[in-house]
Amino acid sequence: MFRTRSLGVAAATLAVLAVTACGSGDSDGGDAGGKGGSVDAGERDAEGDTDEGDDADAEDDADQVDDGEGDGEGDDTVGELPDSYDFTPDPDRVPQDAERARELTTNAQLTPETWQEGMVAAEPFATAGTFTVLGDDCVWDRGELPDTVLDSLTHRINIPAADGKGLVQTAITVTVHTSDEDAVAEMDAVVQESFRCPDQELGGGQRLSGLLSMPMPEDDVLNADASMFEAGQFSTDADPTPHDFVWSKSRIGPVTAAVSVKGAEGYDVVELLQVAAEGAAWVLYNIERELS
Repeated sequence: MFRTRSLGVAAATLAVLAVTACGSGDSDGGDAGGKGGSVDAGERDAEGDTDEGDDADAEDDADQVDDGEGDGEGDDTVGELPDSYDFTPDPDRVPQDAERARELTTNAQLTPETWQEGMVAAEPFATAGTFTVLGDDCVWDRGELPDTVLDSLTHRINIPAADGKGLVQTAITVTVHTSDEDAVAEMDAVVQESFRCPDQELGGGQRLSGLLSMPMPEDDVLNADASMFEAGQFSTDADPTPHDFVWSKSRIGPVTAAVSVKGAEGYDVVELLQVAAEGAAWVLYNIERELS
């Protein structure tokens, strides 16, 4: 039941995002520093690194979902979509310290094996315990966690170049805030970033341009308390040709989850939206499990 329902929500989300993207003019692709995990991606903070045991635990949890846990032939709710989002976190499961926050971000994260067939881990794969900020100069920088954040973990996963198509780079960031209010404030601030900086520098010769962000209508968000969407163009010094970029960010209680997809030759925006929507559906489902 869970796998079918999660992907059903992803399909519904994809439909909304596709309409949004098509209505945003030339804002096709791209990715922003913190949004794509690009800023100083080679740094893994000494105290915040995940270990192999944590990653294995996360894969085990995701495998249970992938195996159709909870499915039943007589269950007529399989595949049904909710009319609205009404999940309430268990207060005893909401992280109150950095240790529990790291447990949640690790277990909620995706791996190549639990997202889509054919995906591979990027190098570096994980960045933990740091936070990215968009400066006044529209350049992303990575630093220490602010006081309002207990933990943040990014995984980078790629779709390899093949069959005449280029390399697609994705990043998933799960962040645990100290309160719902702090998570809401971050979501609000992100919407304003594209208006302040429609063109952004990610570091390493990567950049975004023509960015447009907008909150998704509340009635259309079926798997989170709130979600937003961003589209633009992504290019690098090595490949100055603009490619589509899509990015989404969602919130469940004090936890936010961001999924970025940097496009490449041979991919249209709808294909990238599908990748982003499926990734978001899975990580949000994992967050619900951690908060239940």
